[in-house]
Amino acid sequence: MMKVLIVEDESIAADKLENMLLDIDPGIKVVGKTGSISESVKWLLTHTADLIFLDIQLSDGISFSIFEQVSVNTPVIFTTAYDQYAIKAFQLNSIAYLLKPIRKSELVESLNKFQNLKSAFSIDFETLLANMQGKEPDYKKRFLIQIGEKIKKIELSDVAYFYVLEKGIYLKTFQGNSYPVDYTLDKLENLVSPEKFFRINRKYLVNMDSISNMVAYSRGRVKLELKPEADEEYETIVSIDRSSDFKKWLNS
Repeated sequence: MMKVLIVEDESIAADKLENMLLDIDPGIKVVGKTGSISESVKWLLTHTADLIFLDIQLSDGISFSIFEQVSVNTPVIFTTAYDQYAIKAFQLNSIAYLLKPIRKSELVESLNKFQNLKSAFSIDFETLLANMQGKEPDYKKRFLIQIGEKIKKIELSDVAYFYVLEKGIYLKTFQGNSYPVDYTLDKLENLVSPEKFFRINRKYLVNMDSISNMVAYSRGRVKLELKPEADEEYETIVSIDRSSDFKKWLNS
């Protein structure tokens, strides 16, 4: 059974969506219907769902502010009559959305996408809200690293690259020092400026200033020589699926 929360300030639209969902899959259970930011926050503080259908404009504001008040990791499908600027932002962040009035075929497609990709859903609502408001995201400027009982401040400008080592994530400074960080590389990609940092593969997120040399590699890939030198140089090859974007990043 899939538990669904519908966040929609028009009761007729919420009921129609519920009926469509049950018609598509009787195993779906709508466990909650909320119509405002405050109501949704209260619900999410004490309940859980497998999937949220989220209208963007609610009676008391933009629904993204829900996630500023309560931590939610549940995948979201947007239901929106919003303008094309907002839709472009959603596409940029790889988030499914349904444009009102909702068509059954599109609802089926979105549910199938959810089933196929639900393990990969990770929504950064801060970035989305920044896109909505036309603002630059507030990128991280420094990291606090705990070493035993001591806490050390590392400025982002001093970070040459982030990398995966065994099961941990580390940063390496331009001075050659390595420190563990409490973030995944996926999360770090959203925390640092994309103008300065690029995720070259599943193990390295590099500062442009750390690239000392580049060598053409097989199958159109690029091998990077970093400063300070990476522990495993063969790991600093730009993956095939990122090579095109990497070259655009360098030329931007």
